[in-house]
Amino acid sequence: MQTWTYEQAFSRNRGLIAPDEQDRLRASCVAIPGMGGVGGIHLITLARLGIGAFRIIDPDTFDVVNFNRQLGAEIGTLGRSKSAVMAEKAWEVNPELKLDVFEEAVDASNVDTFLEGADVLVDGIDFFAFEARRLLFRQAQERGIWAVTAGPIGFSTAWLAFDPAGMTFDAYFDLRDGMDPLDQFVAFLVGLTPQATHRGYFDLSQVDARQARGPSVGLACQLASGVVGAEVLKILLKRGPLRPAPHFFQFDAYRGILRHGRLRAGNRGLGQRLKRALLRRHMVQLGFAPEKKPRDPEEHGP
Repeated sequence: MQTWTYEQAFSRNRGLIAPDEQDRLRASCVAIPGMGGVGGIHLITLARLGIGAFRIIDPDTFDVVNFNRQLGAEIGTLGRSKSAVMAEKAWEVNPELKLDVFEEAVDASNVDTFLEGADVLVDGIDFFAFEARRLLFRQAQERGIWAVTAGPIGFSTAWLAFDPAGMTFDAYFDLRDGMDPLDQFVAFLVGLTPQATHRGYFDLSQVDARQARGPSVGLACQLASGVVGAEVLKILLKRGPLRPAPHFFQFDAYRGILRHGRLRAGNRGLGQRLKRALLRRHMVQLGFAPEKKPRDPEEHGP
Protein backbone atom coordinates (compact mmCIF):
# COMPACT_ATOMS: atom_id res chain seq x y z
CA MET A 1 0.00 0.00 0.00
CA GLN A 2 1.08 3.56 -0.69
CA THR A 3 1.75 5.83 2.25
CA TRP A 4 -0.43 8.96 2.37
CA THR A 5 1.43 12.25 2.71
CA TYR A 6 0.07 15.76 2.42
CA GLU A 7 2.80 16.74 -0.04
CA GLN A 8 2.04 13.87 -2.40
CA ALA A 9 -1.74 14.09 -2.06
CA PHE A 10 -1.81 17.72 -3.21
CA SER A 11 1.18 17.67 -5.55
CA ARG A 12 -1.03 18.09 -8.63
CA ASN A 13 -2.02 21.53 -7.33
CA ARG A 14 1.46 22.73 -8.30
CA GLY A 15 1.44 25.01 -11.30
CA LEU A 16 -1.78 26.55 -10.03
CA ILE A 17 -0.86 26.93 -6.37
CA ALA A 18 2.71 27.77 -5.34
CA PRO A 19 4.35 25.72 -2.53
CA ASP A 20 4.22 28.63 -0.06
CA GLU A 21 0.56 29.19 -0.94
CA GLN A 22 -0.16 25.51 -0.35
CA ASP A 23 1.36 25.88 3.11
CA ARG A 24 -1.00 28.78 3.79
CA LEU A 25 -4.00 26.71 2.71
CA ARG A 26 -2.83 23.91 4.97
CA ALA A 27 -2.78 26.35 7.91
CA SER A 28 -6.22 27.84 7.10
CA CYS A 29 -9.60 27.10 8.67
CA VAL A 30 -12.99 27.38 6.93
CA ALA A 31 -16.32 27.32 8.76
CA ILE A 32 -19.19 25.70 6.83
CA PRO A 33 -22.66 25.70 8.37
CA GLY A 34 -24.81 23.08 6.65
CA MET A 35 -23.68 19.72 5.25
CA GLY A 36 -26.49 19.15 2.77
CA GLY A 37 -26.89 20.05 -0.90
CA VAL A 38 -24.06 22.57 -1.19
CA GLY A 39 -22.33 22.47 2.20
CA GLY A 40 -21.16 18.88 1.92
CA ILE A 41 -19.79 19.40 -1.58
CA HIS A 42 -18.12 22.65 -0.46
CA LEU A 43 -16.34 20.70 2.28
CA ILE A 44 -14.92 18.08 -0.06
CA THR A 45 -13.99 20.59 -2.77
CA LEU A 46 -12.09 22.73 -0.28
CA ALA A 47 -10.51 19.69 1.38
CA ARG A 48 -9.16 18.63 -2.04
CA LEU A 49 -7.53 22.06 -2.36
CA GLY A 50 -5.53 21.15 0.73
CA ILE A 51 -7.19 23.43 3.28
CA GLY A 52 -6.16 21.99 6.64
CA ALA A 53 -9.00 22.72 9.05
CA PHE A 54 -12.78 23.01 9.04
CA ARG A 55 -15.59 23.70 11.43
CA ILE A 56 -18.85 22.11 10.28
CA ILE A 57 -22.35 22.13 11.76
CA ASP A 58 -25.69 20.55 10.83
CA PRO A 59 -28.51 19.13 13.01
CA ASP A 60 -30.06 17.06 10.22
CA THR A 61 -29.81 13.43 9.09
CA PHE A 62 -29.77 12.01 5.55
CA ASP A 63 -33.11 11.16 3.94
CA VAL A 64 -34.15 9.60 0.62
CA VAL A 65 -35.24 13.02 -0.71
CA ASN A 66 -31.57 14.11 -0.51
CA PHE A 67 -30.36 11.55 -3.08
CA ASN A 68 -30.67 13.77 -6.17
CA ARG A 69 -28.09 16.31 -5.01
CA GLN A 70 -26.37 15.71 -1.67
CA LEU A 71 -22.90 14.18 -1.75
CA GLY A 72 -23.32 12.26 1.49
CA ALA A 73 -26.75 10.81 0.66
CA GLU A 74 -26.34 7.06 0.07
CA ILE A 75 -28.15 3.88 1.06
CA GLY A 76 -25.63 3.30 3.82
CA THR A 77 -26.01 6.79 5.31
CA LEU A 78 -29.82 6.94 5.58
CA GLY A 79 -30.76 8.26 9.00
CA ARG A 80 -27.19 9.18 9.90
CA SER A 81 -25.99 12.62 10.94
CA LYS A 82 -24.96 14.76 7.97
CA SER A 83 -22.12 16.33 9.93
CA ALA A 84 -20.73 12.96 11.02
CA VAL A 85 -20.98 11.41 7.55
CA MET A 86 -19.32 14.35 5.81
CA ALA A 87 -16.56 14.48 8.43
CA GLU A 88 -15.77 10.86 7.62
CA LYS A 89 -15.68 11.60 3.89
CA ALA A 90 -13.38 14.60 4.44
CA TRP A 91 -11.00 12.52 6.57
CA GLU A 92 -10.87 9.98 3.73
CA VAL A 93 -9.49 12.80 1.54
CA ASN A 94 -7.08 14.14 4.16
CA PRO A 95 -6.57 12.05 7.32
CA GLU A 96 -4.63 14.95 8.86
CA LEU A 97 -7.60 17.33 8.72
CA LYS A 98 -8.47 19.24 11.85
CA LEU A 99 -12.24 18.97 12.01
CA ASP A 100 -14.54 20.43 14.63
CA VAL A 101 -17.90 18.74 14.14
CA PHE A 102 -21.20 20.04 15.55
CA GLU A 103 -24.42 18.03 15.23
CA GLU A 104 -26.80 20.86 16.11
CA ALA A 105 -28.43 23.92 14.59
CA VAL A 106 -26.45 27.13 14.59
CA ASP A 107 -27.99 29.87 16.71
CA ALA A 108 -27.07 32.70 19.06
CA SER A 109 -26.00 30.24 21.78
CA ASN A 110 -23.27 28.56 19.73
CA VAL A 111 -22.36 30.87 16.84
CA ASP A 112 -19.34 32.34 18.66
CA THR A 113 -17.96 28.88 19.39
CA PHE A 114 -18.63 27.72 15.85
CA LEU A 115 -16.80 30.64 14.19
CA GLU A 116 -13.87 30.63 16.60
CA GLY A 117 -10.58 30.36 14.70
CA ALA A 118 -12.20 30.46 11.24
CA ASP A 119 -10.53 32.43 8.43
CA VAL A 120 -13.53 32.30 6.05
CA LEU A 121 -17.23 31.54 6.40
CA VAL A 122 -18.83 29.53 3.57
CA ASP A 123 -22.62 29.44 3.62
CA GLY A 124 -24.10 25.95 3.19
CA ILE A 125 -27.35 26.24 5.12
CA ASP A 126 -30.83 25.75 3.73
CA PHE A 127 -32.10 28.47 1.39
CA PHE A 128 -35.00 29.24 3.75
CA ALA A 129 -32.92 29.55 6.96
CA PHE A 130 -32.93 33.34 6.77
CA GLU A 131 -32.46 34.20 10.44
CA ALA A 132 -29.59 31.75 10.93
CA ARG A 133 -27.92 33.08 7.77
CA ARG A 134 -28.29 36.69 8.92
CA LEU A 135 -26.79 35.77 12.29
CA LEU A 136 -23.81 34.02 10.72
CA PHE A 137 -23.00 36.78 8.27
CA ARG A 138 -23.36 39.44 10.96
CA GLN A 139 -21.03 37.58 13.30
CA ALA A 140 -18.50 36.98 10.52
CA GLN A 141 -18.47 40.69 9.69
CA GLU A 142 -17.94 41.59 13.35
CA ARG A 143 -15.01 39.17 13.54
CA GLY A 144 -13.41 40.54 10.36
CA ILE A 145 -14.05 37.32 8.43
CA TRP A 146 -14.88 37.16 4.72
CA ALA A 147 -18.12 35.29 4.00
CA VAL A 148 -19.22 33.61 0.76
CA THR A 149 -22.64 32.35 -0.29
CA ALA A 150 -23.29 30.34 -3.46
CA GLY A 151 -26.57 28.62 -4.15
CA PRO A 152 -27.99 26.22 -6.73
CA ILE A 153 -30.69 28.11 -8.63
CA GLY A 154 -32.28 25.91 -11.29
CA PHE A 155 -29.45 24.73 -13.52
CA SER A 156 -27.28 27.66 -12.45
CA THR A 157 -25.34 28.93 -9.49
CA ALA A 158 -25.48 32.46 -8.10
CA TRP A 159 -22.88 33.75 -5.68
CA LEU A 160 -21.82 36.70 -3.55
CA ALA A 161 -18.79 37.41 -1.38
CA PHE A 162 -18.93 39.77 1.59
CA ASP A 163 -15.88 41.77 2.63
CA PRO A 164 -15.97 42.43 6.39
CA ALA A 165 -14.94 46.01 5.62
CA GLY A 166 -17.59 46.44 2.92
CA MET A 167 -21.36 46.27 2.47
CA THR A 168 -23.04 44.03 5.01
CA PHE A 169 -25.27 41.07 4.24
CA ASP A 170 -28.36 42.78 5.69
CA ALA A 171 -27.65 46.04 3.86
CA TYR A 172 -27.19 44.30 0.50
CA PHE A 173 -30.36 42.21 0.78
CA ASP A 174 -32.30 44.92 2.63
CA LEU A 175 -33.19 42.53 5.44
CA ARG A 176 -34.30 43.62 8.89
CA ASP A 177 -35.87 42.22 12.02
CA GLY A 178 -39.60 41.55 11.85
CA MET A 179 -39.86 40.79 8.12
CA ASP A 180 -42.32 38.02 7.32
CA PRO A 181 -41.06 34.83 5.61
CA LEU A 182 -42.46 35.81 2.20
CA ASP A 183 -40.62 39.15 2.19
CA GLN A 184 -37.41 37.44 3.33
CA PHE A 185 -37.72 34.81 0.59
CA VAL A 186 -38.32 37.46 -2.06
CA ALA A 187 -35.49 39.69 -0.87
CA PHE A 188 -32.98 36.83 -0.76
CA LEU A 189 -33.90 35.38 -4.17
CA VAL A 190 -34.00 38.74 -5.98
CA GLY A 191 -30.79 39.92 -4.33
CA LEU A 192 -28.97 36.67 -5.11
CA THR A 193 -30.14 36.63 -8.75
CA PRO A 194 -30.76 40.22 -9.93
CA GLN A 195 -30.77 39.16 -13.59
CA ALA A 196 -32.55 35.80 -12.99
CA THR A 197 -31.08 33.69 -15.80
CA HIS A 198 -33.20 30.76 -14.56
CA ARG A 199 -36.53 32.57 -14.87
CA GLY A 200 -37.59 30.99 -18.17
CA TYR A 201 -37.43 27.39 -16.97
CA PHE A 202 -37.85 27.55 -13.15
CA ASP A 203 -41.33 26.59 -11.89
CA LEU A 204 -41.96 28.71 -8.78
CA SER A 205 -45.19 26.82 -8.09
CA GLN A 206 -42.98 23.97 -6.83
CA VAL A 207 -41.56 26.14 -4.04
CA ASP A 208 -43.01 25.25 -0.64
CA ALA A 209 -41.64 27.70 1.90
CA ARG A 210 -43.58 26.16 4.77
CA GLN A 211 -41.79 22.87 4.22
CA ALA A 212 -38.56 24.67 3.23
CA ARG A 213 -38.52 22.88 -0.11
CA GLY A 214 -37.87 23.95 -3.67
CA PRO A 215 -36.49 22.58 -6.95
CA SER A 216 -32.77 21.77 -6.69
CA VAL A 217 -30.47 19.46 -8.67
CA GLY A 218 -27.00 18.07 -8.09
CA LEU A 219 -25.36 19.63 -11.12
CA ALA A 220 -26.15 23.12 -9.78
CA CYS A 221 -24.73 22.19 -6.37
CA GLN A 222 -21.53 21.13 -8.12
CA LEU A 223 -21.40 24.46 -9.97
CA ALA A 224 -21.84 26.32 -6.68
CA SER A 225 -19.00 24.36 -5.11
CA GLY A 226 -16.66 25.20 -7.97
CA VAL A 227 -17.15 28.95 -7.65
CA VAL A 228 -16.90 28.77 -3.85
CA GLY A 229 -13.55 27.00 -4.20
CA ALA A 230 -12.27 29.78 -6.46
CA GLU A 231 -13.53 32.57 -4.18
CA VAL A 232 -12.11 30.98 -1.01
CA LEU A 233 -8.78 30.37 -2.74
CA LYS A 234 -8.51 34.05 -3.70
CA ILE A 235 -9.51 35.20 -0.22
CA LEU A 236 -7.09 32.97 1.67
CA LEU A 237 -4.17 33.57 -0.72
CA LYS A 238 -4.96 37.28 -1.13
CA ARG A 239 -5.15 36.95 -4.89
CA GLY A 240 -7.12 39.37 -7.02
CA PRO A 241 -9.44 40.39 -8.26
CA LEU A 242 -11.93 40.09 -5.43
CA ARG A 243 -15.32 41.62 -6.21
CA PRO A 244 -17.40 41.60 -3.04
CA ALA A 245 -21.01 42.69 -2.69
CA PRO A 246 -22.61 44.74 -4.08
CA HIS A 247 -21.08 42.79 -7.02
CA PHE A 248 -23.20 39.76 -7.95
CA PHE A 249 -22.64 36.77 -10.23
CA GLN A 250 -24.76 34.04 -11.80
CA PHE A 251 -23.56 31.31 -14.14
CA ASP A 252 -26.24 29.31 -15.91
CA ALA A 253 -24.87 26.09 -17.40
CA TYR A 254 -28.22 25.27 -19.02
CA ARG A 255 -28.35 28.55 -20.92
CA GLY A 256 -24.58 28.90 -21.26
CA ILE A 257 -24.42 32.45 -19.91
CA LEU A 258 -22.62 34.35 -17.16
CA ARG A 259 -24.14 37.43 -15.59
CA HIS A 260 -22.20 39.89 -13.45
CA GLY A 261 -23.13 43.31 -12.20
CA ARG A 262 -22.99 45.73 -9.31
CA LEU A 263 -25.95 46.99 -7.33
CA ARG A 264 -24.72 50.17 -5.69
CA ALA A 265 -27.74 50.31 -3.36
CA GLY A 266 -28.20 46.55 -3.12
CA ASN A 267 -31.84 45.48 -2.93
CA ARG A 268 -32.87 49.01 -1.99
CA GLY A 269 -32.40 50.31 -5.53
CA LEU A 270 -35.50 51.20 -7.53
CA GLY A 271 -35.08 48.34 -10.00
CA GLN A 272 -34.63 45.77 -7.25
CA ARG A 273 -37.62 47.07 -5.29
CA LEU A 274 -39.77 46.71 -8.41
CA LYS A 275 -38.57 43.13 -8.98
CA ARG A 276 -39.30 42.30 -5.35
CA ALA A 277 -42.83 43.71 -5.59
CA LEU A 278 -43.57 41.74 -8.77
CA LEU A 279 -42.16 38.49 -7.36
CA ARG A 280 -44.04 38.95 -4.11
CA ARG A 281 -47.32 39.43 -5.97
CA HIS A 282 -46.61 36.32 -8.08
CA MET A 283 -45.85 34.23 -4.99
CA VAL A 284 -49.09 35.36 -3.34
CA GLN A 285 -50.97 34.33 -6.49
CA LEU A 286 -49.33 30.92 -6.19
CA GLY A 287 -50.62 30.59 -2.64
CA PHE A 288 -47.55 31.66 -0.72
CA ALA A 289 -49.43 33.83 1.80
CA PRO A 290 -47.53 36.40 3.87
CA GLU A 291 -47.45 35.93 7.61
CA LYS A 292 -50.25 37.86 9.29
CA LYS A 293 -49.14 40.04 12.17
CA PRO A 294 -51.34 40.08 15.28
CA ARG A 295 -53.63 43.06 15.63
CA ASP A 296 -52.73 45.52 18.38
CA PRO A 297 -56.05 46.41 20.12
CA GLU A 298 -54.56 49.44 21.85
CA GLU A 299 -53.43 50.92 18.55
CA HIS A 300 -56.41 50.02 16.39
CA GLY A 301 -59.27 49.87 18.89
CA PRO A 302 -61.64 46.98 19.65
